[in-house]
Amino acid sequence: MVSTSRPAPLRPDSRPAAGLPPHDISAEEAVIAALLLDEDAYARVLPIVRPEDFFREQHSWAYEACQALADRGEAITIPTLAHELDRAGHLDALGGEPALVEIAGRHFTAVGVEAHARIVARDALYRRLIQAAGQIAQLAYEGGPDATRVLAAAEGLLLGIRNAEAAGDFTRLRDLLDQFLEDPGESADGLMVSAVRSGFMDLDSLLGGFKRGDLVIVAARTGVGKSSFLLNLSRNVAVGQHGTVAFFALEMAGEQLAMRLLSTEADVDSTRLRLGMHTEAEEARIMHAIGTLAETHIFIDDSAVLTVPEIRAKCRRLQSEYGLDLVIVDYLQLLHGSGRADTRANEVGAISRGLKELARELGVPVLAAAQLSRAVETRTPHIPMLSDLRESGSIEQDADIVMFIYREDMYTTREEWEEQHPGDPGGQHPTGIAQFIVAKHRNGPTGTVAVRFVNRTASFQDLILREPAAYGP
Repeated sequence: MVSTSRPAPLRPDSRPAAGLPPHDISAEEAVIAALLLDEDAYARVLPIVRPEDFFREQHSWAYEACQALADRGEAITIPTLAHELDRAGHLDALGGEPALVEIAGRHFTAVGVEAHARIVARDALYRRLIQAAGQIAQLAYEGGPDATRVLAAAEGLLLGIRNAEAAGDFTRLRDLLDQFLEDPGESADGLMVSAVRSGFMDLDSLLGGFKRGDLVIVAARTGVGKSSFLLNLSRNVAVGQHGTVAFFALEMAGEQLAMRLLSTEADVDSTRLRLGMHTEAEEARIMHAIGTLAETHIFIDDSAVLTVPEIRAKCRRLQSEYGLDLVIVDYLQLLHGSGRADTRANEVGAISRGLKELARELGVPVLAAAQLSRAVETRTPHIPMLSDLRESGSIEQDADIVMFIYREDMYTTREEWEEQHPGDPGGQHPTGIAQFIVAKHRNGPTGTVAVRFVNRTASFQDLILREPAAYGP
């Protein structure tokens, strides 16, 4: 039987009492009343407000009960809501059925329910900010030797609030098409606004560039050239498109990466460059390359231990100071998780999801290198497949693009190749030929692109050099 007992009525109050965080009891009651008075109100309120947004706990219970009724397809009325609250053991605390009658009578119309819901949601946001500020203050009081981690944790708290508030609603197709028409595409100075070009003509033709907000996984076995490819991309974006690149190198020191970039740009053997054994002509190329690279916005972080929240915090600071066009992580499996995952596969899955969220938050492509399992070595030919992604199938699920780097000359000597191709006497051993295999492309075709790998500078080049005018997706 539904209880009718009630404590002293809850007096509406549109202003928080002194010392209380922001809230508006009148707006909260207006939302509950609208749900009781208009069967269409629930659909209008649902995208705006959540149960935890209500300051008064009794109102949160009432809203949760309305959600339960709506989920079961039952009408939201005073009797059904009272019954649902009674089932949950909350009706007496709310004041019984007469309290619901009083709320509905005090707010006798559902007009303006969206505006009332936004007030409730806005005050809830302010309360979350106050709570986060307290947590940030506690982090600062505790301090510690690593201020960077404290800053990352503080920014993570604020970003968590922003992400929670970013839940979207329907967008009319016409509005999306208007955005497409207004998109400037490629600007006059050659900068790609909607996508970032790789600098490899056939790859750009296949992919249409790396879209902003995409997570791109570049996978290969050890020693095939993942880092070299990512460095090539950094150079092509920074020099060719005047973009800003954040490069997180968990495996190599920043000095090593700088030396490899210089070797590629100057076209000087990396070993001779490191030992200073270069000719006068090479010296001139080196000085010119230093001048070119010094003007770029490539920022390298070679921290050996990194988490996704720390990468997010560093990227946001870089974006605010210089802008940001591309984020590169070398490589994914070296990132540290939150420590809450029960298995390594789940931890890697959480990391890949975090990188995908990062790409969408920053509005830039995120390219992450990944290791392949040893299964590639046990079969012939040794061409990688999606199932070879190591430690987590969620990498494939989260990625917008998965591409492999494959070099047949790493597995087959010239003599072995000739034995395997006796009917092709005119054929050539694929020395220095690499393949970019696009195995997954969420928004376009898959395929394979052949490029040249120059071992002496550890760099990739287009197989056939062409004028840019001859190319176009």
